[in-house]
Amino acid sequence: MKQMTGKQSISFAEPVYIEGSAAVVGEMEKEGPLGAYFSHTLSDAMCGQESWEEGESELQLAAAKLAMQRADVKPEQIRMVFAGDLLAQSIASSFGLVNLNCPLYGLFGACSTIGEAISLGAMAVAGGYGDRVLAVTSSHFGTAEKEFRFPLAYGNQRPPSASWTVTGSGACVLGKRKGKEKITGITTGKIIDYGLKDNQNMGACMAPAACDTICQNFVDFNRGPDDYDCIVTGDLGIVGKEILLELLKKKGYDVAGQHRDCGIMIFDSARQDTGAGGSGCGCAASVLAAYLLPKLESGEWKRILFVPTGALMSKVSFQEGRSVPGIAQAVVIEREEDL
Repeated sequence: MKQMTGKQSISFAEPVYIEGSAAVVGEMEKEGPLGAYFSHTLSDAMCGQESWEEGESELQLAAAKLAMQRADVKPEQIRMVFAGDLLAQSIASSFGLVNLNCPLYGLFGACSTIGEAISLGAMAVAGGYGDRVLAVTSSHFGTAEKEFRFPLAYGNQRPPSASWTVTGSGACVLGKRKGKEKITGITTGKIIDYGLKDNQNMGACMAPAACDTICQNFVDFNRGPDDYDCIVTGDLGIVGKEILLELLKKKGYDVAGQHRDCGIMIFDSARQDTGAGGSGCGCAASVLAAYLLPKLESGEWKRILFVPTGALMSKVSFQEGRSVPGIAQAVVIEREEDL
């Protein structure tokens, strides 16, 4: 049965359900505007481990286990895992999930990875390749600063355009068991490169990709902004949001009334001194699990467009003076009314 829609999208003939989801975050995220929605918070950012990296692995494992618990499934019932993070060769996922003993596809989409994981997971379930799959991502302020910027002890100054990496992990169990939240379509993003080279302004690097994917979603599904209760980007932050809204206006779309950004929502930039907002694989993933999905479950929203964004850079590419390409993966999530 053909499920391809338009140029870059898939409309699932039968929806894929989010059977369980969970978010685990750090203390700073708990102190932000969404703090009341995060039920599980780390009291120790290193999770009792000897390094930031080992701590992030434990963080991701905790979110995965909690999502499976809420879905009432055991690891042996998970056909495959789609997981990723920001660390070299996705080591947070590799070391964190090894004890689940589940087949795993390691992914890298930078901060858009949860969108990539959910998209591939939904395709696997819809195609009959797995009854139940797990999508999980994570990020950690300590590991990301060490990996991409400066060690924490260095105490470097951060420009206002810089984002603050979220310490958090989000996980979703996807399957065919009917629930209140269902994935009805996806739009796979393209790599968009405007030639920007400032890794301290990732919002500007990612905004063009978000614009491209959102516009393609509108075209492929014959929809507009009013067809969604909320259009949520991943972590464009304050700077990237302004650029996105302007780019979309030039394309003929005004999404100001529907648009929200996970990076802006998760922190109070003025009070917490987080610059342009939050970022990292755990940013959109944790906001989705703790805040967005409950809005659908309660019936406050009927349909959202979830668009995590990623800056596809590495230490190697940055040191070689390369630009920072962006990508955005869109997932259409709706409330199941027939329950």
